[in-house]
Amino acid sequence: MIDNQPKKTKAYIAGVNLNDPNFDYYMTELANLTEADNMEVVGQSYQNAESIVAGTYFGLGKINEIKTMARGLKAKVLVLNDELTPVQIRNLEKLTKLRVVDRTELILEIFASRARTKQAKLQVQLARLQYELPRLHPSENNLDQQRGGGYANRGAGESKLELNRRTIGKQISAIKKELKAVASQEEIKSARRNQSRIPKVALVGYTNAGKSTTMNGLLKEFGAENRDKEVFVKNMLFATLDTSVRRIDLKDNFSFILSDTVGFISKLPHNLVESFKATLQETKDADLLINVVDASDPNMVQMIRTTQNVLDEIDVKGIPMITADNKADKTDRNYPQIEGSDILYSAIDPKSIKMLADLITKRVFANYEKLELVLPLGSGKELAYLHENAQVLSEDYQDDGVHIEANIAPDDQGRFKQYLV
Repeated sequence: MIDNQPKKTKAYIAGVNLNDPNFDYYMTELANLTEADNMEVVGQSYQNAESIVAGTYFGLGKINEIKTMARGLKAKVLVLNDELTPVQIRNLEKLTKLRVVDRTELILEIFASRARTKQAKLQVQLARLQYELPRLHPSENNLDQQRGGGYANRGAGESKLELNRRTIGKQISAIKKELKAVASQEEIKSARRNQSRIPKVALVGYTNAGKSTTMNGLLKEFGAENRDKEVFVKNMLFATLDTSVRRIDLKDNFSFILSDTVGFISKLPHNLVESFKATLQETKDADLLINVVDASDPNMVQMIRTTQNVLDEIDVKGIPMITADNKADKTDRNYPQIEGSDILYSAIDPKSIKMLADLITKRVFANYEKLELVLPLGSGKELAYLHENAQVLSEDYQDDGVHIEANIAPDDQGRFKQYLV
C-alpha cells in the first residue's frame, strides 16, 4: 500500500502574554487554527511581558529558545498568536531560520482554502491583498519573478517596490469593483426577501459550533423535500464561508427564512471582517439571531464574547437573540431543555430540533394577532398575500366571501382591517 496523503508540515506555535486572562484560550485557538491549515503542532512557547519588542516581537533570549526547541522538533514553520509588522516577521525569519506566519496570515490561508463561491473567493483575495500591501519590501521578488527578472541595484529595487504596490493597488480596485457587482446581485435577492413579511432568523456564532448542522436538522425535521437543500457540514474550523438561506415551513402554516452565516473567531482580521460585511448582511436584516454555542467546550464563555465582539464590529445591534447551547449530547446535562429564553440542545437530536423550532416560533411570532376575516370572492391578490406572509389557520369559501382565520404580523394588520368580521 502506498500512502498518497501529503505529510503535514510541522509547526511550532508561540505568543507573548501581556497579562491577558484569555491568553491560554487564544493559544488553544491558535493550535486549532494551525491544525485547520493542514499543519501539525509539535510544540509551543510563550513569553510573559509588559510590552511587545518592537523589532522582534520576542526578546532575544526567547527567540534563541524557540529556535532550539523548533529545530529539535523538526518544525519548519513558526506560527505566532498576534498580527506582526513586516519588520518583526523578517527579523524573526532571519534569527530563527523558520518560515514565520502570524495569526492574520494563518486565518487568511484557511479562508483561501475554504472559499467556494465567487463572492467568497473575491472577499478572501481582497483581504489578502490588503494584508500584503503594507508588507511589501524591496528585497521581496514575488511579483518580480512573475515578470521574469530581477534588479541589481538599490534604485531599481525601489522602482520594483513601487511597481509591486501599483500592481496590488490595481488588483484591489478591480476586486472591489467586481465585489460590488456581486454584492448588488445579493442585495436584490435580500431586498426580495425583505419585502416579504415572513420573519428572518439568522444563525450566528463561533466557527464549528454547529450552525450548519442546526440548519440541516430543521430542514430534515420539517419536510422530506428539503433533503436536497441541506448545507455542507464538516467537523472543522470555517467549513463554509458562504451564507446559506433557506425557507423553513413549520407545522400550523408558520414559516420563517433561516440564514447560516460564516463562523467567527477571536481576533478575526479587520480586513476580513470588512470584506465579509456584504456576506453578513443577512445578520443585520434578521428579526431574530440564534447564537449557536458549543456547550461541550470549556471556553464557551469566551466564544459567546467573541461572537458579540464581531457582531458589534459589523454594527448588528438591537436584534433579539436566543443563545442556543449545542452539542449537549457531549455533556452530562439533561437535554433538550429551555433555560429562560435560551435552549440547551443537540442539533442531531430530532426532539431538540422540535424544541428549538417551538422557541423560534414563540419569539418571532409573539406579536402576531389572530384575526377573523371575510375577503370578497374576487380578491385573489389579497388571499395570495396572506398565504405568503401570514399564518393561515383556516380558509372557507362561502356565498358572501372567503372566511379566513389567520395570525397576521403587526405591520399587516391595518391592511386587512376592512375585512374584519
